[in-house]
Amino acid sequence: MTSAAVPWPSAMAGTPAVAVIERAIGRGRLSHGLLLAGDDSESLSGAAMALADRLLNRGSSDPSPYPPERHPDCLQVRPAGRSRSITAQAVRDLIGRINVSPSVSLYKVAVLHDADRMNPSAANIFLKTLEEPPADTTLLLLTGRPYALLPTIRSRVLHFRFNGLASPVQAEGWEAWLADYRSWLDRLGKGVAAGRAAAEGVFTLYGLVARFGAMLDKASTAEGSRRKAALPDGLEEEELAAIESEVAVALRLRMFAGVEEATCAHALRLLQAGEGGASRSLAASVDSLERAAGLLRVNLNESAALEDFLLASLRIWTKR
Repeated sequence: MTSAAVPWPSAMAGTPAVAVIERAIGRGRLSHGLLLAGDDSESLSGAAMALADRLLNRGSSDPSPYPPERHPDCLQVRPAGRSRSITAQAVRDLIGRINVSPSVSLYKVAVLHDADRMNPSAANIFLKTLEEPPADTTLLLLTGRPYALLPTIRSRVLHFRFNGLASPVQAEGWEAWLADYRSWLDRLGKGVAAGRAAAEGVFTLYGLVARFGAMLDKASTAEGSRRKAALPDGLEEEELAAIESEVAVALRLRMFAGVEEATCAHALRLLQAGEGGASRSLAASVDSLERAAGLLRVNLNESAALEDFLLASLRIWTKR
């Protein structure tokens, strides 16, 4: 009998992937290694805890008094430091704990948060464990970038992809910022090639950049505090620093996704108005935005990335 007290994240509940996992647990045939991929790390963590809860209570008529995040047989590894890396030593420590008999449950669960952050040595060490998995242990790899993992690791785990999990941006002033961005695009289309109008376009650009950075800093601090309050006790400072960094990266990517949506809506309005060149401008603008988002993933300052994108937008959308 399986007793589950932890629900699946609401965006995942009832999905075909969850149904497959639930059936496999019920039949005792769940793979020893699962890769959970998606665009929201918090939802993936919630799914891992829901899954761990079901596995750790499997075969028991009474639910464990421990929540999964504090269960002695639920082993977790997170990236550490501002570089958000998982080191070889962290993986060795995890494997050492995996090879010890369970303390409370009949099973063990090991969770690698942001598994794509394993450095090459860590990934190769972990691969050996996947090749010879320990008995009664399930390994869960969470990632937003599954193809950043070694192909040999991906080939040894069962994949589950959860799309559309990213939560809306919760940042004070965000909707007003988007409205001002859309207004700026509209003015570019009316002609700001010279004189006072051109200067106003540039001043607005840098105002948008400054406001974006201030919003991100404030929202990241608030979100980081909320996330840390929900974490298990005993995390090291380097792990907490990595979580803070991950929160900021995830939030700014969601904000850039909002900018892309606003840009697409602007292009659609132009196309509906008969502006034949809008599709080419949109393609160039989205290409520029994706380049900026890619740079954000390697920790380029968000203000520099946004400035680069808006300057490109100034050239792309200005009607001359």
